[in-house]
Amino acid sequence: MRLKTLRQSLRAFDPALKPVPLHLVDKAGCTETLQRLGPGAGDWATANGFEGAAGQLLLVPGEGGAAAAALYGVADPKDPGFAAGDLARKLPGGDYALKLEGKARRETLLAFALSSYRFDRYRKPSSQRAPVIVLDDSDDAEALGIVLDGVGLARDLINTPANDLGPAELAAAARELFALHGGSTRVVEGETLVADGFPMIHAVGRASSRAPRLVDAVWGAEDAPRVTLVGKGVVFDTGGLDIKPASGMALMKKDMGGAANVLGLASMIMAAKLPVRLRVLIPAVENAISGSAFRPGDILDSRKGLRVEIGNTDAEGRLVLGDALTLADEEKPEILIDMATLTGAARVALGPELPPYFTDDESFAGDLAAKAEETRDPLWRLPLWRPYESYLESRVADINHINTTGAGFAGSITAALFLSRFVENAATWVHFDIYGWSPSDRPGRPAGGEAQGIRALFALLTERFSRG
Repeated sequence: MRLKTLRQSLRAFDPALKPVPLHLVDKAGCTETLQRLGPGAGDWATANGFEGAAGQLLLVPGEGGAAAAALYGVADPKDPGFAAGDLARKLPGGDYALKLEGKARRETLLAFALSSYRFDRYRKPSSQRAPVIVLDDSDDAEALGIVLDGVGLARDLINTPANDLGPAELAAAARELFALHGGSTRVVEGETLVADGFPMIHAVGRASSRAPRLVDAVWGAEDAPRVTLVGKGVVFDTGGLDIKPASGMALMKKDMGGAANVLGLASMIMAAKLPVRLRVLIPAVENAISGSAFRPGDILDSRKGLRVEIGNTDAEGRLVLGDALTLADEEKPEILIDMATLTGAARVALGPELPPYFTDDESFAGDLAAKAEETRDPLWRLPLWRPYESYLESRVADINHINTTGAGFAGSITAALFLSRFVENAATWVHFDIYGWSPSDRPGRPAGGEAQGIRALFALLTERFSRG
């Protein structure tokens, strides 16, 4: 499923190469760097108006017109963050040697590679040469590649349109990934979902001509700590009978972003051979419209035994997650993580760049917040505010799946509270309400499908389950 590996933006060291030195500078250090490059470099910078301001790029010419060096302005060369990711789009094609060390170097390499992503499955191949950074002996190329592969997989899946990524194709992507690492995958499909105890997954997906299914993939030693990932796999969401307007459907190919992100995280975990027993559950469905579509006011059975009143068919993701979370919780995992493009309320509260997460595990929440900052993979904790459970009360069933007060308050929180009713045995449960999309190009984050939270989670899981 990886359409183009992000590793291609980085090249192993080769003594035959003559890469162009690439310097990150600020206004204060710009003059010193230019002086080291020779007497003509300063004049060239002056002639081109280069002062080392953030975002400025200068190519210093050498013999024969080829670049002798490249300078790029950042706010702080010792802590550039992802700012230098824009170099992937600004540098001309060729090989470059990044003149940085330590954390600043690692972050710049990551940002550059992440910014190099292009979704070109449906475009004619480009003959234009791309810029590449040459690695050196200080770089952990494999560790970096593991992260890039996971992010690339998540982005590719989200960017693929729904006509080419239905429930069957999403299940195939999971099967392919786990087979690559020696895992196994079981898929429950169609009417068998009802017989096997997944009535809400079936109800949401039954209106589509493409049968709903539950993907259940496992990897790792049976006696290892259990880490289970659940991802919302709604390959397209019309809203069902509570149909979305055209503007609301425009990006609904990304409604399987939770599934894409957990598969990206699973790719990292398996490639790094973390000593865990990994399980991934993906309810893969299309929320379509037909005579068999579930309706507002219906009361659905669930695997948990709760009867759920349907308040709005456009809140389908929490229904399929409910059945999947129940299955996951039955084996009492040490860590249970679910990820979903679940609510517009989360975007209203925090915008597209800052996904909220919910958990009652204070230790895990604190550690995750630290890793999010450390990896520059932003996350923000919101509360599981239990008094709002009253918003989910139903007069005719055990629970309504949406806020029934009519006020529309706390949509992301009430969705998380609904999901919490399906988890009781996991030692730690964390719910992520992600957007899965970058609306515009930013350093390290090209416009389009996006992996959110999985680099921070991978760093935390690696730390917790390190082989030492």
